[in-house]
Amino acid sequence: MPASPNGRVTASASTSLETKPPAKPKQVTHTERAKGTSTETVASEEGQSRMSRPYPAAAFEDSLLLAEAFHQLGERRVRRLTLFDHLKKAPESGPSRQLISNSSRYGLTSGSYKAEYLELTDDGYAATASEVTPQDRLRARFKLAIGSIPLFSAVFERFKGNKIPAAVVLRDFLVDEMELAADDVERAVEIFTLNAKCAGVLKPISGAERLVSIEHAADDLAKSRQESQTTRVPSTPTTVTAHAPRVVSGTSKSLDQVCFYVSPIGEPASLFRQHADLFQGALIEPAMEKLGLEVVRADAIAQSGMITSQVLLHLRRARLVVADLSFLNANVFYEMALRHACRLPIVQVIRKEDHLPFDVNQVRTVVIDTSSIYTLVPQINTYIAEIANHSRAALEDPNNVSNPVSVFFPEYWASDESGA
Repeated sequence: MPASPNGRVTASASTSLETKPPAKPKQVTHTERAKGTSTETVASEEGQSRMSRPYPAAAFEDSLLLAEAFHQLGERRVRRLTLFDHLKKAPESGPSRQLISNSSRYGLTSGSYKAEYLELTDDGYAATASEVTPQDRLRARFKLAIGSIPLFSAVFERFKGNKIPAAVVLRDFLVDEMELAADDVERAVEIFTLNAKCAGVLKPISGAERLVSIEHAADDLAKSRQESQTTRVPSTPTTVTAHAPRVVSGTSKSLDQVCFYVSPIGEPASLFRQHADLFQGALIEPAMEKLGLEVVRADAIAQSGMITSQVLLHLRRARLVVADLSFLNANVFYEMALRHACRLPIVQVIRKEDHLPFDVNQVRTVVIDTSSIYTLVPQINTYIAEIANHSRAALEDPNNVSNPVSVFFPEYWASDESGA
């Protein structure tokens, strides 16, 4: 090659310019991810990059479904197609792929959604096996749900030993100190809260929910198992102040923006009405605000106790239904069955003192302790997060609704679909 006046070698006209190799995607370390990286760059299969949150897209408890399936099949290493056939889920669907990704990210399982086999990790086994002591199982869940996620671990270490701060304080910490993107903050707070509860380190103490050490949680678990259960006299926390539920007419707006709250209602001033008002105003509405849905209850559109065309319309058309199974009210179960037959998103809630009948006790349900005002009030924010999380999951996959009909008799709709 000819030399330039300054002594450097230059390329001739017939020689191609030397090009630099393509830069590799930036690798984000755990430290960076926990301390200010709101998103991590991941190379996609097409060579392009996509952005993902610095925490799993679902709560730890939701991801346990995959790990628990290994125990049900009695194997630590299972073919992916066999695993999802057991779960009665389409292995290539978006939600199934997400389930694998979240389970892997928590360290419960190994293997991608394209792998022929998935495997239960040692930590995943410890977090789900009945052979493991409850204390060790709790420690394993804490390790995976909190300790393995740098962002959540940082939040836990910052507030451990104290009352869990208000959501706005958590948001400020995540944005100002962890530099988390504002769009990710609300979901991060919700998932961290649920994970802390699942790991046993979020406990109601002295009238407030507090973050305790995992050893504290394990010791409490051991003590509670040693103590004999005492019989409690059920009471309803009617002294809790809740905003009166909004009365709206669902017929005046698109039901795509409505959550239909199915609950025992009763006469004005009755125990049932006080319960429904409390749950709607203190729990259901705040949860639905996170999802942009407005809550409608049957007494706002029809006479109490009557199945009218408007109630049926809401059961068939509302984007989401929350069924309150408290008091085991017959009307509620009837309306829930209609929603099941429609194969549409539904979320179950119930008082802790009521026991789910066999037919629906395998469906995940938000259990709310209303035995006294002292057990309810400290956990209200956690219950809101649970309801919002269950609702979000149901709405993200409306075509794969899991209910007793779809699980135990998926052929139920076959004749309708075939036109027979």
